Amino acid sequence: MPFNIFHIGLPRTFLGVQNPKESDAKYVVLSSAYDSTASYGVGMRFGPHAIIEASRQVETYGIDTSRDFAECGIYTCDELEVDRGSPEQNCKYVQEAVEAVLAAGKIPILLGGEHSVSVGAFNAFAPRAKNISILHIDAHADMRDEYEGTAFNHACVMRRCREKFHAVSVGIRSYSAEEAEVIKKEKLDVFGVDFKADEIVKKLKDEVYVTIDIDGFDPSEAPAVGTPEPGGLHWKQVTDLLHEVSKKKKIVGFDIVELCPIPGNTVTDFLAARLTYKLIGFIETGKK
Repeated sequence: MPFNIFHIGLPRTFLGVQNPKESDAKYVVLSSAYDSTASYGVGMRFGPHAIIEASRQVETYGIDTSRDFAECGIYTCDELEVDRGSPEQNCKYVQEAVEAVLAAGKIPILLGGEHSVSVGAFNAFAPRAKNISILHIDAHADMRDEYEGTAFNHACVMRRCREKFHAVSVGIRSYSAEEAEVIKKEKLDVFGVDFKADEIVKKLKDEVYVTIDIDGFDPSEAPAVGTPEPGGLHWKQVTDLLHEVSKKKKIVGFDIVELCPIPGNTVTDFLAARLTYKLIGFIETGKK
């Protein structure tokens, strides 16, 4: 029986669209299936696959924009190599991949995995740090200097980030005494769940990289996370903020991390996939 008679389904890419030619791509989706520094729930290594799988069910027509962005040039790469024994080396793998995307003049979209993978993206953008703010959406401050024997733990992400970048954190509702002292001493821009979007936007530089830990959302909307915290952000809050950022600033890349899939419950998978697509739409229609 000739193999070419089989019917071909959707590609296993973001949104299930055919990868464009690399030269025609505008966005490059990278996946780092890494969760070796997870300190509570584990399984974030399965997050990128779950997001891409859920994205294949996302309706790509935007009711609010009356537009479809599925063919705007989204290229999905194979999963990156991971080093489960060294979070620092794993960050280097991510850094090298993001650097390659930036060198090609494309916009990186990083799917995690745990939040430590974002450090690799930060390091790739570091030469441009003077002009970039990091918008950090999360339940946790992630401001420990070291945790469980490494400075590259998921709990240290924003400490490493703020060594190079100006950052604004939103949705924060959990941190240690050590982190509280640093936040107060350095007068860091750290906001809880009650904020005004325009107040956040005014604090950001002209270019913005967005890092989103899914546990920033309330567990009622996003239960599949490694460390859920009650009293979180809601979908409209987050998307309204990101929309406002896109209108006033230039979003140069983003990551979505810490999805820890629950077998048989795809609510959070779909939220993360829809959020990824929303951000692409905001970039397409926002400030150039």
